[in-house]
Amino acid sequence: MKAILTGATGYVGEGVLLAMLDDIRIEKVLSVGRRPCGHAHDKLEELIVPDLMDIKAGDPRLEGYDVCFFAAGITSVGTPKDAYDKISFEIPTYFASILPDKDRMTFIYVSGAGTSEKGSQHWQKVKSATEKLILRMGFKHAFGWRPMLMLPYPGQTNRQLKSQRMAMMMYPVVRLLRNYNSMTEMCRAIIRVTQEGYRKNYINPSDIIRLAR
Repeated sequence: MKAILTGATGYVGEGVLLAMLDDIRIEKVLSVGRRPCGHAHDKLEELIVPDLMDIKAGDPRLEGYDVCFFAAGITSVGTPKDAYDKISFEIPTYFASILPDKDRMTFIYVSGAGTSEKGSQHWQKVKSATEKLILRMGFKHAFGWRPMLMLPYPGQTNRQLKSQRMAMMMYPVVRLLRNYNSMTEMCRAIIRVTQEGYRKNYINPSDIIRLAR
């Protein structure tokens, strides 16, 4: 399997990248982003662009992939609405729209737990709108990926959010609530939905656990 990944300099993206590089079922990973991801591996290639919206439809560098895991994003805290809307809606939907071979490809957009069109917060509605548009683009499989808390992968350099560090101390309890995933589970679940699809388009932590088995 060949995978495109965005957001490899962030917490989720870096963790999934490292898990993919260690999984023998992943043949190649193309990391697309504004700066180098900071890792080197025989099956890792990088496409560095100032803005993902600079990439044009038909770019041959995006051909031949089975799945795109779109983890690039930004926190809504302190981010102006127009900037947040571009990063969380315009860029992911544009990038999804230019990918070739949609009828043979899986697209996974990492929206996060709490995403909802009926949410009271702006970010919830924006990410829900992004999910819905991507689901209508004609991909073989498409998912809104809604993890909550994640264990880091060995070798990760990106710092965790304070809430993640605190939750790790209560891992046995939180795990019982099925709200916690490892990056290895994330990778296994990505492979599974790419190969087989899934009965739901919105994937929560308990779905990730189920898919990773």
